[in-house]
Amino acid sequence: MVRAHTVVRDPVHGDVELTRDELRLIDTREFQRLRGVKQLGTANLVYPGAVHTRFEHSLGTVASLERLLDAVDRSASRDPAGCHHTTADERRVLRIAALLHDVTHVPYGHNIEDQTGLLERHDVPARYRALLGDTELGDRVRELGVRDELLAILAGEGVEVPPFWRQVLSDTIDADLMDYLRRDAYYTGLELRYDDRVRSWFRVDRRSQRLYCDCAKDGMLRDDAVSELVRMLEIRYHFSERVYYHHAKVAAGALLARIVELAMRSGFLDAATLQRSTDESLVLRLEQAAEGRDTADAKRLGRFVDRFRRRALPKRLAVLPAAQNREVQQQLVETFFAPRAPQARFDWEERVETAARALLGRDVDVILYCPARAMQLKEARTLVRFPGDAELRPLEHHAGELPRLRDLRDQYPRLWKLYVFTSETELRARQRLQELCLAHLPPSARNVLVI
Repeated sequence: MVRAHTVVRDPVHGDVELTRDELRLIDTREFQRLRGVKQLGTANLVYPGAVHTRFEHSLGTVASLERLLDAVDRSASRDPAGCHHTTADERRVLRIAALLHDVTHVPYGHNIEDQTGLLERHDVPARYRALLGDTELGDRVRELGVRDELLAILAGEGVEVPPFWRQVLSDTIDADLMDYLRRDAYYTGLELRYDDRVRSWFRVDRRSQRLYCDCAKDGMLRDDAVSELVRMLEIRYHFSERVYYHHAKVAAGALLARIVELAMRSGFLDAATLQRSTDESLVLRLEQAAEGRDTADAKRLGRFVDRFRRRALPKRLAVLPAAQNREVQQQLVETFFAPRAPQARFDWEERVETAARALLGRDVDVILYCPARAMQLKEARTLVRFPGDAELRPLEHHAGELPRLRDLRDQYPRLWKLYVFTSETELRARQRLQELCLAHLPPSARNVLVI
């Protein structure tokens, strides 16, 4: 049981109890920065209510974790010989890990990290080591004596910890997912919900110390448990389809990613500054960087920041989906979207812009953008116990028996698209530009956008 020092009211979970140690971490400048980092990046330009932040998601993950561990302990009370009951020390460490799991996120991180390769992902060990190093947060973590355990849980390095310590925060279905599915639904207004009862089927195996979902009862398959696990993965897919990769959000992300690329290439911004920024402070810094400079990059930077401020999003010029571009998809990705190697993409855009200037008699901006190098269903690695199984196996192992899970695996790659965006707004000019940009792509590339 948590000895709460204070209670915070959360719109998703209700009262979230926090300890004195947790409050000391929350009150550091590194954690408070998360108040200014939106959970869904530019999604609020499509769903105006989606302004929730990494700060409240972090508190919500603590609440989700506490309820998951409560369910695990109830299972252990019923089956003490087969199930592990968590200790007070374990809960203390795991709650702190849940609280800090997103502390390395930068503003609009998925655009800047995952989708352009500008930086390594937020969850690589080096990012956690830096934030838990010579910082106010790092000092507090060392005072609490949990730094090594946190690095083991969040970054997978250092001391050895029981497997379930990592699973509760980094599995396919975990406390993190349980919070953000609820939170994203609440703030976007989408009616996508899972049943809280799903927690009640989770156990920690006493022998192996692994977290699993018990899908067997009296020698029979618990269809309700399996259905709810798959339902959670389906909800995540629906968010991907309707929110995370909505075309207007993608356009805003393309604009923002290009702003940051320009700023970093020109020396206006570095990774350390980005790590200290909030959404607003980043855009303000980029705005200021463009002022009073007469270089081509600075002028473009100023145009793009102004467009982002006004939600004057770039228009789609071409859309190349995976289904129509299987033969050329890998070539496009390797040529234009190699991590931290954007020059081929910059050169392509410059060639098209030069040709467009000759065609239209005026300057236009062109952005080649791919929201993700690859679209695939995360392997459903949450462990389950099915009737007759002597060992715990990943849910994915049973995909042959679960048509809904197989369908999800097939649907995710279809979300992949490559986009060409432009600043041009006039319809006839965009039609001419579309022909031009397609002429600069491989002949087998197939565009499906009709202008």
